[in-house]
Amino acid sequence: MRRQSGIKIHRGHRSCRILNRLTCDQFNDQNHARLPTCSAQLLRIRWLAFIGEPQLKHPIILPPSSVIRYATLGLRRCYMPHAGLWSHKYHLDGRPEPNESLPHSDGYYSLNVLLGFARNPEIVAGEPYDLEAIFKAATRSLLLQRARIYAFGMALWAGAELGFDVPAHVLAKIRDLNGDPATAVHWTAQDIGLMLSGVIAQSRLDPAWCKTATSLRDVIFTSFRAPSGLFFDSGSGFRRHFASFATQVYSCLGLYHYGEAMDDPLAIAAANACVTKLIALQGPRGEWPWFFASGQGTVVDFYEVYSVHQHGMAPAILHHAIKHGVPGAREALVKGFIWLFGNNELGCTMLRPELHLFYRSQRRSGIRGSRAARVLRVLTKAALHRNDEIGSARGAGRTLTLETRSYELGWILWSFGSRRDFPELTDRPEFTEAL
Repeated sequence: MRRQSGIKIHRGHRSCRILNRLTCDQFNDQNHARLPTCSAQLLRIRWLAFIGEPQLKHPIILPPSSVIRYATLGLRRCYMPHAGLWSHKYHLDGRPEPNESLPHSDGYYSLNVLLGFARNPEIVAGEPYDLEAIFKAATRSLLLQRARIYAFGMALWAGAELGFDVPAHVLAKIRDLNGDPATAVHWTAQDIGLMLSGVIAQSRLDPAWCKTATSLRDVIFTSFRAPSGLFFDSGSGFRRHFASFATQVYSCLGLYHYGEAMDDPLAIAAANACVTKLIALQGPRGEWPWFFASGQGTVVDFYEVYSVHQHGMAPAILHHAIKHGVPGAREALVKGFIWLFGNNELGCTMLRPELHLFYRSQRRSGIRGSRAARVLRVLTKAALHRNDEIGSARGAGRTLTLETRSYELGWILWSFGSRRDFPELTDRPEFTEAL
């Protein structure tokens, strides 16, 4: 029997409808749907609801923004009906079969997409998906040998948000992983950050998870925090000193989720410190750097600049940062998002509007983009304590990555689902004209 949560699920033929998800940053009333706290008109609606205005006795469901509809249409292209999952990669080079499958990655990316759908109840009814069946297929992929620890955390998180039971064999594996907190020191930051987010999400349904959450938080505090405010890639080894932008995002998300759920100001402060440092290191056109020397707090390689960081993952943490008063957080979110529309080094849009997709990244081309050149650049910048700089000459030695990943669209759904406080981004003509 499926566990009950703040999400109600009604079955159709091959689709589910999720209604009235209850979250802390939207209007909470048992007689009304959730509304974002933004415009004067919506504040008036909240006031009318508070005083019991009869016209508001029925649920109010706002239509999805243009970017949500754009991403939802793009996900249809990435879906593989025969597997019941979204694909690992969608090629944008014109090949006849654009979807590329990698089983363990298909499962993880599909869990990420499901997480996004949990924030968008108004769009699920019109989509050709059975979300629970996809969840089951995605969690089965966690039994594959190449499944990553962080995928188990995403399964916990998405399952809690959707109100789906996590399969017993997956729970058993997770309990084994979390049985000895000392082992988490050897995980990556993505592992521990996503596991913390997943455990906190489950703790809202079962408080027994709180102890595990606190253990994971403690490991981040003792082994993953760098003096600069950034986070290390792992708790041990030489590689820990060189961390990606994703390292920072997943660490911050886990701590924000823990701090807000457990009323822990230290967790919030650590996440805020990291975001503050990231904002200071953001590129002149809003680029989020890819690679850092965490201990020094420097950028050792700006590239690749990924679209998903600009439109999905950075906003995921910046929404929390705005809520907690981090200076410049809103401006950094807007600046990073605008990068997608041509205010970037190549001077080109990152959208493929006819497909409702995005190019994955801008990267160095030729020998300067080779693995050997990247390693040398990173080690040199770190040794000299110098920041890498994003190029000032438009397009010089840069190229587009002609692919996209389904999880990227999942992050858009999560970061901007059920929100109306960034209309200058979410309803831009580049999105509306493509619908």
